[in-house]
Amino acid sequence: MKQLLSLLLLGITLTSFAQAAKPIFNTPLSPRLANYQIDVTLNPATKKLTGRETLTWKNPSTDIVRELQFHLYLNAFRNERSTFMRESGGQLRGEGIDRNAKIDPYGSIDIVSMKVRNGEALAYQFFQPDDEAAGTQNKDDHTVIRVPLSKPVGPGETIVLDIAFRAKLPKIFARTGFSRDFFLVGQWFPKLGVYEPAGTRYAKSGQWNCHQFHANSEFYADYGVYDVNITTPSAYWVSATGLYQSEKIHSNGTKTILYHAEDVVDFAWTASPRFKVVEDKWQRPGGGFVSLELAMQPEHVHQAQRHIDAIKAALTYFDKHLGKYPFPNLTIVDPPFHAQGSFGMEYPTFITAGTAWFLPAGARFPEEVTIHEFGHQYFMQLLATNEFEEAWLDEGFNQYYEGRIMDATYGARSSQIDLLGFGMGDLESSRDSYVHQGNPAIGSSFGNTWQLPDGQYSVLTYTKTATWLRTLEGLVSRPVMDEIMQTYFNRWKFKHPNGQNFVDIVNEIVPKRLGAKYGPDMNWFFAQALYGDNVVDYELLSLKNRKQAGQQQSIITVQRNGDGTMPVDILVHFDNGHESTLFWDGKGRQRQFTVSQNAKAIWASIDPKQKIYMDTNLNNNSLTLEPSSAPAAKFATKFLFWIENWMQWLAWLA
Repeated sequence: MKQLLSLLLLGITLTSFAQAAKPIFNTPLSPRLANYQIDVTLNPATKKLTGRETLTWKNPSTDIVRELQFHLYLNAFRNERSTFMRESGGQLRGEGIDRNAKIDPYGSIDIVSMKVRNGEALAYQFFQPDDEAAGTQNKDDHTVIRVPLSKPVGPGETIVLDIAFRAKLPKIFARTGFSRDFFLVGQWFPKLGVYEPAGTRYAKSGQWNCHQFHANSEFYADYGVYDVNITTPSAYWVSATGLYQSEKIHSNGTKTILYHAEDVVDFAWTASPRFKVVEDKWQRPGGGFVSLELAMQPEHVHQAQRHIDAIKAALTYFDKHLGKYPFPNLTIVDPPFHAQGSFGMEYPTFITAGTAWFLPAGARFPEEVTIHEFGHQYFMQLLATNEFEEAWLDEGFNQYYEGRIMDATYGARSSQIDLLGFGMGDLESSRDSYVHQGNPAIGSSFGNTWQLPDGQYSVLTYTKTATWLRTLEGLVSRPVMDEIMQTYFNRWKFKHPNGQNFVDIVNEIVPKRLGAKYGPDMNWFFAQALYGDNVVDYELLSLKNRKQAGQQQSIITVQRNGDGTMPVDILVHFDNGHESTLFWDGKGRQRQFTVSQNAKAIWASIDPKQKIYMDTNLNNNSLTLEPSSAPAAKFATKFLFWIENWMQWLAWLA
């Protein structure tokens, strides 16, 4: 009775969990260890949530678990003293907290009560596992709690908790919150961490994996089932993770919508009275379809088809080259321009894109963001990799596939930008980001994300990883790369793989398909590209012709400038039209080749098929003995044409 009165005082519209949810899958796809039933009410005026949550958790291990650990991530925005705010300075992806806003820009979450079903009330303690490990001792960070249990959860046993909570949403600058009457609600409820039994990822014994909310990391959670009742004003459109089930209209001008989701690692939702909803469907190659829902801003509806075409391209590509998208639906949210902090975010079956009304067709930002965020359905959701400790397994793999899909759909030299005579491809853009940073040897992709070198999270996690994956593809071939990725996906979906699991599959597939071409395994590659900070730069140092003992010879000298070593091909073209391909293991500092032909070499090129995408300087990869100014003149003319038209376009916008 006391708990019921407490909930009524919180202003919660109580809705029965007994409403029947439509099952998504006949057979569970995942272990379904953490199941949530949540009632939540949004007050748009105060930007507050009130909620109650029933959590059912099954101990997946042979351990006796004596405490639970939860994320309370909205507390990252509680004040300036949280670890997130200290690390970020209140900035994320170019957006910042508005400290001068007329309405309170901060956010928070409080647990009102927590008790075991038919049992004791539970107390909780804030703790800071990452800060303590680093020796920084930030006691003001309240994004993680531990909950001691007087009655432990034994192996295979289940515990049921009833939790009441209230939250204040922040003004959006980092993924979640409000902007005017738009709400993007993510990381909004007390969410259980992941209990990793011995042998899971890197765990040598059973442990909780429950990191604080950091500036440069995202999330890690276990699979479960969600039944979420969302109460908002009747005029608001609501979209969420999972499948819509039912709607109940209340006499006080509100409504409650029930969403059901299975085999997912998180739940997010959006609400706004301004959405214009566009519906479509994608036909699966083997039969059936995926329902598509676009919640668009009114001023962006004319761009709906761009989003639809992009998402269908992504669905088709992943279905063919990686694996099946198992869910029956996908929601794409188009945030308003004044809520840019919520652009480009991923949750299960639910993503946010981002655009502006004036973006021309050749500026493919909406397509790129839509394809990128959908890709997370595979690496964030279906594989559920740990984005705190190995963000490259999600962001980097996804960046690689973004490039493949964009380039295949819109052109390898124009997929990202095709505007006013200038073009750039998506994979090309990733490589450019990595090779043209101040110091490509600044660090490795591997390691706790929040401990990567300052300012290098994006490059090391996203673009460097995409670049070395493309290099791996170049070495082993696209068909073998697809076999590697398909094996990885099918073997590890719904199982939380780690980096070594991926490396093991590469070392299994490559020798099977290519024999000893690259040695007994590919560990030499990963030691440099993933775990190391080696820089690859091969140069064609000189090209000469001579006659020796009456025989025409060509002398080709190649050089390794960086500390990275990759096997490379050298293509030599002769004046009689013949060509010769030379091979170098790339390990020495310099190598000289002497080729005897009845002809003179005209030009030579290192890595002519651009297999070694990590090579930081392509300008020194070739030499010719018959230079022509035509290519340079052509590029210069094209560049000047682009600059002139680009300035005219900017003037028109102004």
